[in-house]
Amino acid sequence: MGSRRPKKLTTAATVLAASTVSLLTLGGCSTEDTGSGTGTGVSGGGATGSHSSGAPQPTEPARTGPAPASVPSVRTWDPVRGPAWKPSKFTRVVADPDGPLADSARLLSKELKVPFSKGPARTGDVQLSLDQGVKAGREGYVLDSREGRVRIAGQGAAGVFYGTRTLLQSVRATGAVADGVVHDEPDRPQRGLMVDIARKHFTAGWIEDRIREMGDLKLNQLQLHLSDDQAFRVESSTHPEVVSRPHLTKAQLRRIVKLAESRHIEVVPEIDSPGHLGAVLKAHPEIQLKDRSGRPTEGAVDISDPRAAKIVDDLLREYADLFPGRHWHLGGDEFVPLTRKDPEADYPGLAAKAREEFGRGARVQDLATKWLNDRAAVVREKGKIPQAWNDGIHEGGKAHAEHDRQVAYWTGKEPGARSPESYLKEGWQLVNMNDEYLYYVLGEPNRFRYPTGRRIYEQWTPAVLRGTRPVPKSLSGPGHILGGRFAVWCDRSEAQTQNEVAAGIRAPLRALAQKVWDPQKPSMSWEDFKRRGERAS
Repeated sequence: MGSRRPKKLTTAATVLAASTVSLLTLGGCSTEDTGSGTGTGVSGGGATGSHSSGAPQPTEPARTGPAPASVPSVRTWDPVRGPAWKPSKFTRVVADPDGPLADSARLLSKELKVPFSKGPARTGDVQLSLDQGVKAGREGYVLDSREGRVRIAGQGAAGVFYGTRTLLQSVRATGAVADGVVHDEPDRPQRGLMVDIARKHFTAGWIEDRIREMGDLKLNQLQLHLSDDQAFRVESSTHPEVVSRPHLTKAQLRRIVKLAESRHIEVVPEIDSPGHLGAVLKAHPEIQLKDRSGRPTEGAVDISDPRAAKIVDDLLREYADLFPGRHWHLGGDEFVPLTRKDPEADYPGLAAKAREEFGRGARVQDLATKWLNDRAAVVREKGKIPQAWNDGIHEGGKAHAEHDRQVAYWTGKEPGARSPESYLKEGWQLVNMNDEYLYYVLGEPNRFRYPTGRRIYEQWTPAVLRGTRPVPKSLSGPGHILGGRFAVWCDRSEAQTQNEVAAGIRAPLRALAQKVWDPQKPSMSWEDFKRRGERAS
């Protein structure tokens, strides 16, 4: 984006205050289950009853304890009197080794340093299961901690995985999970992080670390901004001439996607067009847009030239299988001609093509709308749901954006920008990427300031799409606003190292995770929430 503005970009139930509990050292593995003491093998059948002589009943005094110390906080907690569950040398993680929960079970067993077993479950164990009777959505779960055992169940594997995150974080923070029942599910279906890997190269290892962090926070989308004016950061076989150094190889991306899938995170790729294509134009100057005086337009392809469409479509089709998720971000923002006072006068070639396509009175914005519609058709053929930035969806005109795409709302400040209410009233579904709260722009150009977790936690909700004012309640539900993403933009790429970026976004990302899981005003103070996040990680 260079010198221009960068783009992009509940707990309703009372959370009981946690009493201070010493952090307990996790129990070692039971060699009778693994035979090797590694804690990651699958044991035999175990005991036939619910209790065994090797797993004594807990003897701690019965008491009513606090909700699990997790981030985001659980939405409903029903405590019961009991001694609390804590991992011990008798603990195993129990699940079907050939079933859909096996990966989550193996991961939890490794994290708790206890064996993975096929069961049956007994006192001391953590049991994972699918249960269509659980009254929660696909990402919801029930965690039942009673009688010295923890049972985590959900309708889908994602929900059960999130239940394991709640248990793990509580053990990290307090050493235990109090006796009681958690009913938990997210308020918003899209919860994520966006990283600009075009302007700044982030290593595959760095991205993988963010995925692990996101999984613990129950975030489910990682958007990767793959290309921009400065660089194109992904290996390509169809157009190797556009690829920059350094870049991610396809093998690295396959590993990233596989790790993300294990954490129930969708990787959403973005190849932005028809602007922000400077890296492609370095290799293909013949498709660069020129104004009426013949001057090249920064980052913009000539959308009247079919050669430009072919190159972009080649890349979209090439990467469709590399990124198997449901969504694909097409960009569409900051197309320079549409920031001019009189696009038709400054770009007469585009104006003429618009009239040829749509008749008398057609404008450059109609041609830009057709461009994005055509790119959406390409990814739709691959089974994807298109997404685009809000300033790529234009009001009025002879050509209209197709409504099957989702709108990432980041700004109301660009030329011709519309209020979020106008999109919502037209029936668009929005993803909140409000640049007032959710933009982490390296170097803080254009009056940007690094966002703080406190400000997101105390002021922002998914309904606050533009500036600091929420949209009306009638337009703010999950059917209208799908969720939110925190965005890292690397306008001044050398302003921070990748490790500094990781540290800088940690608290804001935790705050975002809380507010998209439960947008109600949190009962915990920011300072208490911040300390919980540090203890639970």
